[in-house]
Amino acid sequence: MAKILLVDDEYSIKKVVEQTLVRDGHDLEYAADGLEAQKKFEQTKFDLVILDVMLPGIDGFELCRRWREVSRMPILILSAKNDIVDKTVGFNQGADDYLTKPFSPVELALRVKALLRRSQPADSEQKYCISLPGLEINGLEHTVKVNGKPVDITPKEFDMLWFLARHPGQVFTRQQLFEQVWQEEAVGDVNTVTVFIRKLREKIEQDPSKPRYLKTVWGLGYKFAKD
Repeated sequence: MAKILLVDDEYSIKKVVEQTLVRDGHDLEYAADGLEAQKKFEQTKFDLVILDVMLPGIDGFELCRRWREVSRMPILILSAKNDIVDKTVGFNQGADDYLTKPFSPVELALRVKALLRRSQPADSEQKYCISLPGLEINGLEHTVKVNGKPVDITPKEFDMLWFLARHPGQVFTRQQLFEQVWQEEAVGDVNTVTVFIRKLREKIEQDPSKPRYLKTVWGLGYKFAKD
């Protein structure tokens, strides 16, 4: 059972999320505006947050930015918008996933389950450390260093980097990466992968326009190059 905070000012959304997550055995707390959400966050340790974008008081993007600075808990953004610009803003602020309203309760349950599972180191594979020139990826601590300096990286960004780095030279399509990182099949938008690759390049590559490690294989997908 996970302790989850829902932040949304729509009562209909609250009822759908509450019915879905409580049925799955989770403990759900609710905040109807940004100020109340910030107060609850400061008082309670949550395993996951479901966060609307348009909120009274403090908007969801600002809350996401604040919370990512001090916590690695998964953050699922809810929004009525489905454009790449809005998604990019959310991921730039540290969100792990993005769900567009109206949404299916089944899809919500799948995404919550996947986020919770991926936020917990589950197997021995994550105990390894990958050290390359100018880049160190620690699977046990979920940390990344570039030239010896820690890099601020979100859980989902780490998951994608770790998966690619554990399979050097192997080409993966965006769909394959989406399914590996989000543990879902054809549920979300594979363009999310493009956003994450771009953000990772900005964080680990000396020249993101000419990446050393995260390579694009045109017409196919992406691969991690060790050499």
